[in-house]
Amino acid sequence: MEPIKAIEMKGISKEFGSIKANEDVELTVFNGEVHALLGENGAGKSTLMNMLSGIYRQDSGTVLINGKEVNFTSPKDSIAMGIGMIHQHFKLVDVMTAKENIILGSNKGVFTKTKELTKEIRAISDQYGLDVDPDKKVYNMSVGEKQTLEIIKVLYRGAKILILDEPTAVLTPQEIKRLFRIIANMRDQGCAVVIITHKLNEVMEISDRITVLRRGRTIGTVKTKEVEVGALIEMMVGKKVDLAIKKEKTKEPKKELLQVDNLSVRNNDQKLALEEISFSLYAGEILGVAGVAGSGQKEICETIAGLTRAEKGRVFFEGENILGKTPRDIIRLGIRMGFIPEDRLGMGLVGSMDIVQNLILKDYQNQPGILLKRGPCEVKAKQIVERLDIKTPSILHPVKKLSGGNIQKVLLGREIDSNPKVLITAYPVRGLDIGASYKIYDLLNDQKSKGVGVLFIGEDLDVLMDLCDRIMVFCVGKVTGVVDPDEVTKEEIGLLMTGGKEGSLS
Repeated sequence: MEPIKAIEMKGISKEFGSIKANEDVELTVFNGEVHALLGENGAGKSTLMNMLSGIYRQDSGTVLINGKEVNFTSPKDSIAMGIGMIHQHFKLVDVMTAKENIILGSNKGVFTKTKELTKEIRAISDQYGLDVDPDKKVYNMSVGEKQTLEIIKVLYRGAKILILDEPTAVLTPQEIKRLFRIIANMRDQGCAVVIITHKLNEVMEISDRITVLRRGRTIGTVKTKEVEVGALIEMMVGKKVDLAIKKEKTKEPKKELLQVDNLSVRNNDQKLALEEISFSLYAGEILGVAGVAGSGQKEICETIAGLTRAEKGRVFFEGENILGKTPRDIIRLGIRMGFIPEDRLGMGLVGSMDIVQNLILKDYQNQPGILLKRGPCEVKAKQIVERLDIKTPSILHPVKKLSGGNIQKVLLGREIDSNPKVLITAYPVRGLDIGASYKIYDLLNDQKSKGVGVLFIGEDLDVLMDLCDRIMVFCVGKVTGVVDPDEVTKEEIGLLMTGGKEGSLS
């Protein structure tokens, strides 16, 4: 007997102006299965799920839920049909308790008796193996607890179909294992679970079937146990991709380029974002930074680059204290330091300007006289576009009109072109497809081979362990360990990320 189809999407198409986000997409998900939705950035995964959750309406095609044709006009319609979507960025009110967040927006109203609500929450938690204190404030919760609360929220509203968008992006290895146990329990209880993710090893571990999208179209659906990772990648990108990250150990004594000594920084709320941080970065190494989101990664980047003031401490670049100097002062001192911020358009590039103009922004202080020479920057722009395979109509195209991945390539290409001695990279492959990501890893390794010191802030522990010579682990603004990735496990790094163990294994 064939299992019941929880979701059936037939011939789904959706356009935004001239862009075809989805074209004749087919997707079937059964009750009691975990179904992974794979595809590069821009493949149409999120658009498809946003139609299923009532955020968008399809231009054409049919959606059936448990065999019944539906036409969603709002998320409310989708929730009423038992569909719950858990977004990558949680939608919780920090100052409220777990149970107050659960009741918000539900049909049961805000006047549900506290004891009854607590009893219902505990019943759901017991049924699916969830664990959240109903009276705990959200601001006191870990990332994993917040995600569990989001799951309870949709289950409380009667969801039997769950959509999880990049559910492991900000979790520690321990939290990922716990989430996978929850997902397996939900599958065993007859729920249909759809996971949007780019982490292929996790797809192979947790899913039953996989549907791959490419350029808005369905490439195929396969059973997980009958497919290999290489075949999935070929389905996603249309060609074979070598996924080996090459890491060569530096044998000769390393020169210290950057020394951070006893650094403390406060954030906009005047809370300590960094507390007495000390570390060194050497020539010809990639030093990785791991940590739960918001552990001080942003502040360490911006303080070294001269964008954020420190409360105390020192930052030595080739023996000279640069703390307190502006980015312009740092450039005038002849200190070559590339910086790729997390917010690539808000801080890294000017979106309304083209590639050439964004290069001029970096080079103008080095040009003699008062008149800027555009010619050399045009030559550089063409070289960067060709070397990094940037998809753009021309070098004069506004940067903000490029895809996220191509914007990141422009930013990285510009910083590498300045021949830095230290390159600070914050999430440099976020938004890039698999092929482009591995191109970036190769570029960073090339910089390392030239004696550049690379500070690499990442969120994928597998990549950090494969790419980096050492990994520095942050937890709530403190360094809890500096480890050799060849001598530790992901689980040990996960413990350091949560402050469960302190030490240095390098």
